[in-house]
Amino acid sequence: MREIINGSDFRRMLISAAASIEIHKQQLNELNVFPVPDGDTGTNMSMTISAAAAELRKTEDPSLEKASSVTASAMLRGARGNSGVILSLLMRGMAKALKGHEECDGTLWAHALQEGVDAAYKAIMKPTEGTILTVARLAASKAATAARENNYLEFVHEAAIAEAKVALADTVNQNPVLKKAGVVDAGGKGWLFALEAMLSALRGEDIAAPEGTVEVKEQADFSDFADEDITFTYCTEFIVSREGDSDPEDLRAFLNELGDSLVLVDDDEIIKVHVHTNDPGAALHEAVKYGSFVTVKIENMRLQHTEKVMSEQELAPKIAEPEKPIGVVSVCAGSGLADVFSNLGVDGIISGGQTMNPSTQDILEAVNKVPAETVLVLPNNKNIIMAAQQVDELTPKHVVVIPSKTVPQGVTAMLNFNPEGTVEENTEAMTESLSTVDTMQITYAARNSDFDGHDIHEGDYLAIYGSSLFGTSQDIKVLLRALAEKVRDSGKEFITIYYGEDIKEKHAQKTADLFSNICPNADVNLLRGGQPVYYYMISAE
Repeated sequence: MREIINGSDFRRMLISAAASIEIHKQQLNELNVFPVPDGDTGTNMSMTISAAAAELRKTEDPSLEKASSVTASAMLRGARGNSGVILSLLMRGMAKALKGHEECDGTLWAHALQEGVDAAYKAIMKPTEGTILTVARLAASKAATAARENNYLEFVHEAAIAEAKVALADTVNQNPVLKKAGVVDAGGKGWLFALEAMLSALRGEDIAAPEGTVEVKEQADFSDFADEDITFTYCTEFIVSREGDSDPEDLRAFLNELGDSLVLVDDDEIIKVHVHTNDPGAALHEAVKYGSFVTVKIENMRLQHTEKVMSEQELAPKIAEPEKPIGVVSVCAGSGLADVFSNLGVDGIISGGQTMNPSTQDILEAVNKVPAETVLVLPNNKNIIMAAQQVDELTPKHVVVIPSKTVPQGVTAMLNFNPEGTVEENTEAMTESLSTVDTMQITYAARNSDFDGHDIHEGDYLAIYGSSLFGTSQDIKVLLRALAEKVRDSGKEFITIYYGEDIKEKHAQKTADLFSNICPNADVNLLRGGQPVYYYMISAE
């Protein structure tokens, strides 16, 4: 039984974990209950950890600190989807615990697992249980107990795996949708695959990476976080250079009462905060008790933050010099949608969305190309928001994520963008506008499923209203008519129909005519979106 590991051992363990998730990614994908063809958990986790494996293969005989820091850095930039971001946070916390160590025993390994859990929970203000978070938390707790009994790393890791299996089996009871479908959480199972593969590598049983694998279509990550009402208007961000021994957890508690969407990163020398609140003055007044502020200017961001960022980057992307105060980048798929956003004044388009969640690195590169001091990011997909939120700490630019969950929300946000306004004014106006638009989408069922009372067959048309399944049918016209009647009854006055790459213009025009006839008091517009997977995206305001 192995007592300790070094950097080379960690390297093999991580590469083995990446190979296992790649091998099992389709199995993880199939755990998604909602059968629409969106960004899959397995694919997102695989692409995230594979970014680290690729960098580790270039690193010969690394120290433990080097191997873990390379892993954390690569996964931070390669993170895709919510599951990928959480996986990267777990590894980031582990790297923090392993910093300064040449070897790792059972006690330190248990501490590293717990640091990973802490990093993930701290970054997410309202974590959802019955997910990868729960599995990782309980596994880390068991590892700590085991380390007090036996300090051999292999013994501790075995205990973590045993508890992860129990925790994973229980996720079906913690999430009502999982319970109804009779499946466990996909992200949690992915973490278990990673832990088991690490043990195999530790025992000299490396898992061979599959050759000639073909990327599968991605699907929306099932283990999303609970939706939050858009209530608070000010997106407030600041960095405090820590002074004294004040506990930042007290600041976290204060800010949690003051607003929502709180992310507080306590990184030894600095405290970095992102919070949505109606009283930013109160947030700043409380925060100054913990140290002096660092102004969010490019020069000061470089002074306080770039050294730490550059230590994690082997090659920094080019950063455009600011020529204006505010710029915007948007995520979308489809040439028509790209044209829509460009015409509305977006500075950069990030290709991606439903079928390919862009990584944090993809978003970072787009942000750095914008010649502006502050860059607003429109994710336009709930599974991309977390990846976008990681960008701010990787660039000297000030990055603000407008939490748009759909393309129509992103369009509405841009209609409320004022290039002459301040960052605060635009953040408030654009964020408030998100709640004014209803989004409808029509796609197809990627597999058979029994979901929310609907008996779904592969190939059926699916209508989605907001985030809920509205209806299913083998006739798309039936669903379009039902949606039009729903819009009519809601009293919405402006309807925009974006038709996808698989819809001919003449058929799209008939759809527009249908909505015009059923909603005679509404202004109906038809635009070519060219988006894949979704035959129609429809907004109603």
